[in-house]
Amino acid sequence: MIRIEQLAKQFPAPGTGRGLFKRGRPGVPVQAVADVNLHAPDGRITGLLGPNGAGKTTTLRMLAGLIAPDAGHLTVDGIDVATRPREALARMGVLSDARGLYPRLTARENIVYYGRLQGMALDAAQARAEALAQMLDMKPLLERRTEGFSQGERMKTALARALVHDPANIVLDEPTNGLDVLATRALRESLRFLRTPAGGAKCIVFSTHIMQEVERLCDSVVLVSHGRTVATGTVAELLAQTGQTDFEEAFVALAFSPEGNAQ
Repeated sequence: MIRIEQLAKQFPAPGTGRGLFKRGRPGVPVQAVADVNLHAPDGRITGLLGPNGAGKTTTLRMLAGLIAPDAGHLTVDGIDVATRPREALARMGVLSDARGLYPRLTARENIVYYGRLQGMALDAAQARAEALAQMLDMKPLLERRTEGFSQGERMKTALARALVHDPANIVLDEPTNGLDVLATRALRESLRFLRTPAGGAKCIVFSTHIMQEVERLCDSVVLVSHGRTVATGTVAELLAQTGQTDFEEAFVALAFSPEGNAQ
């Protein structure tokens, strides 16, 4: 279970030499996250939905301990990320948009190496790599160097690496970026399995700006805009809240309404 409460982060003004994560007007600090709240329970896929620049990636970087928040709390299975970051990170598997694979290593070596970093014995990491390759339909990739992999092959390898230590919580930042239809379907089916009891009833946080992915995959949605949580609920609940029948129209009404942006 992942909880994010009243999270906030401001970056220095561009041009000061420290505004590395968000672009903005020179001399004006950037409020990347102002008030984000999220509750992601086990056995469910929680969508973190918002337009580009809404603060989704910054929020997930804080959850992963890469950036310290200015305010708010982040907990993973009750473990405070700020005070016990190693314990919290051990409970998570994080798939970033950058993927971050070592190109000169094979897919197997990437997965096993990350398992070893997580404290796994070599034999256990090797066995886990085999099991994940079977689950993600990537056995033909295991002995190939990741240099030259397609986007879909990179995604599968990075997901296997994130899952090698069998974390209870999975965090995915824009995982379908650059994927073709078949790779997107494969990822979607893998995540659906992982949220079931047979797949470990994982807590999955899925960040995206693509409405169709949320509709097809997510059990609940946290919608952020201008660094704030502006709505939460299931797709059906958000449709009912806005009086819309099309989820894209509901998204626009919630994410770009003057009331929501002024909060």
